[in-house]
Amino acid sequence: MDVCRWAGAFRWRRHLADEGHTEALPASLGGCVREGRVALGGAVLTVGANQVEVEARLVTGGLACPDCDGSLGPWGWARTRLLRGGGGPVVVRPRRARCAGCGVSHVLLPVFALVRRADVAEVIGAALAAKAAGDGARSIAIRLRRPVETVRGWLRRFADRAEVLRSWFMVLLVDTGVDPVPPALTATAFADAVAAVLGAVVAAASRWPNVGVVSPWRWASAASSGRLLAPSWP
Repeated sequence: MDVCRWAGAFRWRRHLADEGHTEALPASLGGCVREGRVALGGAVLTVGANQVEVEARLVTGGLACPDCDGSLGPWGWARTRLLRGGGGPVVVRPRRARCAGCGVSHVLLPVFALVRRADVAEVIGAALAAKAAGDGARSIAIRLRRPVETVRGWLRRFADRAEVLRSWFMVLLVDTGVDPVPPALTATAFADAVAAVLGAVVAAASRWPNVGVVSPWRWASAASSGRLLAPSWP
């Protein structure tokens, strides 16, 4: 676990340096923890939200494979997805990429999208933060204008793995922060896990200032390679 943790942080730092703009985010901060392969033998790789910039880096070999550090190149497209954003629908057609070194293909998932979720990361994150503050699923659903069962599903999945998620983000907080200050324990494991996520964002921003201009839940999506609510992550 220690080797994976440090390797992920190193890849993130290199990616931030290569990006050089405010949407700089980790290509795969949790790269050592994989959910296995997806369709056509690929794996999910989180990239920035600006599709034009991602395409330019892909064509010029500026995206590194998380498996072998080889250069990724264009390899078609994944199916089009319609996500629900805070202000309306968001159409996403993720790029596929293939490594010139190891030959593994990857789906390049925009950082605002979570694996197998129909809502963007900020909407789901808002629900998690509201629950941590003591709100119930029904009131959260009304505020976000989402079906209550959908919201309950997010909260249930996060709650089921709250301690594991808290531990993972606390390790990240300590490893990446310049002078990390772990958040105090709260009344619930759920709130502790949310606090760890947000604390890790603050710690990362202390080392890499560009992180501070990205929404906390996009950062959490990037840190988890889009798998924040996946049952087998971390």
